[in-house]
Amino acid sequence: MAALLETGKTLIGILVRRMAWAMVAVALISCGGAMAQAADGLYRAQTVVTGQGEPNRIIGFGACLEDVLIKVSGQQALASDKRLAAYKSKAKEFVSDFSYHDQYAGKPHHDEQGTRDRPFDLTVTFDEQKIDGLLTTLGLKPWKAQRPMLGVFVEMQQGPKDYIVTADGTQADLQRDALSAAADKRGMRLILPSAAALAASNITAAGLNKVPSAKLISIVAPQGGETALVGRLVWDDNDLGWATQWRIDWQGKSYTWRMRGVTFDEAFRRGIGGAAQALSGNGHPGTDNRSR
Repeated sequence: MAALLETGKTLIGILVRRMAWAMVAVALISCGGAMAQAADGLYRAQTVVTGQGEPNRIIGFGACLEDVLIKVSGQQALASDKRLAAYKSKAKEFVSDFSYHDQYAGKPHHDEQGTRDRPFDLTVTFDEQKIDGLLTTLGLKPWKAQRPMLGVFVEMQQGPKDYIVTADGTQADLQRDALSAAADKRGMRLILPSAAALAASNITAAGLNKVPSAKLISIVAPQGGETALVGRLVWDDNDLGWATQWRIDWQGKSYTWRMRGVTFDEAFRRGIGGAAQALSGNGHPGTDNRSR
């Protein structure tokens, strides 16, 4: 009887180990798939167009081409590069696939609205080799190394309101979504701190800008954070926009940059885009005081 029980335990142990290894294998496959999807996503961008006509589609291709070139290279300065105009006008030559999503799908047309003037999300996938070749022509290289996970710490100050955008704070829902969209647009991954983690570390909105990067990284490290991007956005009634400053420390160098008169969506795009430029080795993000 004892022998039978022992044999049963052995069989159970074997089954448990096999199930464990199966779960590990599935996890590895899933991780590999996620990494492949992330790499593929570098060559994909999305914009909003009116209708599905070719003239608007060509304009959309141009906008997506600029986004993909910035995303793949990490070079935010391409947004103001005059050389892109010639390539954006013939962006169709670099496209491998595209698709539409009707923003009003399932909703009836109103008045005389047809498909021509309805807003569509245009998703464009570009040919990897052609994009890499174009970057070479522009004197740049694709940034295909594993990108560091950004721990993003952002203070928002508007009048008496002063808070940090957290992963779980209800007052920062819009900012949290905008940061996620900005990261996706620039091919970056980010982590936001929880309110509890900030409280445990005695970090407040007013004192955030003085906190050393090492301490901030320690807060997001358990979730995979590898570096800290620190931003401060202050609302300016005169500019009717946000005055913004950003800081990131990476490989012994400290980068800071500023902008003003922008929406927080644009501020986040330039903040995360500037971080990508610094992390990719494409130089200092610089100072950009252009208003919207």
